[in-house]
Amino acid sequence: MKDLRIVFMGTPDFAVTILKKLIEDNYNVVGVITAPDKPAGRGRKLNQSAVKKYALTQDLPILQPTNLKSEDFLDELKALNADLQIVVAFRMLPTVVWKMPKEGTFNLHASLLPEYRGAAPINWAIINGETKTGVTTFFIDDKIDTGEIILKSEIEIKDDEIVGELHDRLMYLGANLVAETVDLIASGEVQTTKQPELEKKAAPKLFPHNCKIDWSKSVSEIYNHIRGLNPYPAAWTTIKNGDNEISAKIYGVSKELISHNLKAGSIVTSKKELKVAVKDGYLLIKEIKLSGKKILDIPSLLNGYTFEEGAIML
Repeated sequence: MKDLRIVFMGTPDFAVTILKKLIEDNYNVVGVITAPDKPAGRGRKLNQSAVKKYALTQDLPILQPTNLKSEDFLDELKALNADLQIVVAFRMLPTVVWKMPKEGTFNLHASLLPEYRGAAPINWAIINGETKTGVTTFFIDDKIDTGEIILKSEIEIKDDEIVGELHDRLMYLGANLVAETVDLIASGEVQTTKQPELEKKAAPKLFPHNCKIDWSKSVSEIYNHIRGLNPYPAAWTTIKNGDNEISAKIYGVSKELISHNLKAGSIVTSKKELKVAVKDGYLLIKEIKLSGKKILDIPSLLNGYTFEEGAIML
C-alpha cells in the first residue's frame, strides 16, 4: 500500500510537518521539489527553504527549479518516475507537471474548500470571525484550489486563538489527512466530490493595505483582525502622538465592550494599561512594536514612552 512512488512539493515549515509524517510512516518519497535558495539578511547569504533543510537530513533527492516548464526540470522530474505528486504550500503548477504521474497530483489546502481559496486561508478565517475551519485534500486542475475534493477534516477555532496557534493545529491535522489520502489513492478506492463553481469567501494574499487596522470598525472586528495576523505578518497602525507620527505593529490584545464618548482611535493610558477607543468599546493592547523597536509588553513600553494628551491611532 505504501509502495507508491511519491514526489513531494512544498516550501515552508507548514509543508515540512507533512513531509516528515510521510517519511516517518515509511511512505516511499522518491524526491522533493522546493523553492530555489534565496539571498536573505544583511549579508545576503543564501537561505534554504524549510523543506530543503529537512530533505537534506533525510538524503532525499531535491530539485529547485526556477522555471517549472523548463525541459531540464521536466526531464529530471520524469526521471523520478513518480506514481503520485503531493503539493503543500508551493506554487501553481503547469499542466505538464500536475498531469505527469499516473495517480495524479493532489494538494493540501488549509481551509474547508470551496471556502477560502487563495494564499492566506488561515489568516482570513480568523479575520472574518469564523468559528470553524479545517484542511482539504483535492486533485489539482488548471485553476487555483478548484479541483475535485478527496477528503476534509474540520476543527473549531477558539475565541482567543491567534493565527500562529491555528496554523500549527492545522499543520498536524493536515499531516494526518495527507497520509489518509495517500492510503485511499493507493487502495484504488478514492472517490471525489466536485467543488461548486462559486466561492463564498476568498483568502487573498496579505499586503500592507489589508493588514492596516481600521479603527472605525467594531471592537470584535478589530480584535479578530489583529489575532488573524498575529504573529505574522502582524496588523499595523499609525500612531499620531503630538506632532509625531509613527507606525506600530500590534500583537496581543483583548477587548472590552462598554459605552464611551471618545473618538475612534483615541488612546487611553494608565501606568500599566494602553487601550484604544472604538465605537462599541475598547481594545486593550498587550504587546506592541513601534517602528524600529522590538516587541514590548505595555508596562515596558510605558516605562520609556509617553503618550501625549490627544494621542490617537489612525
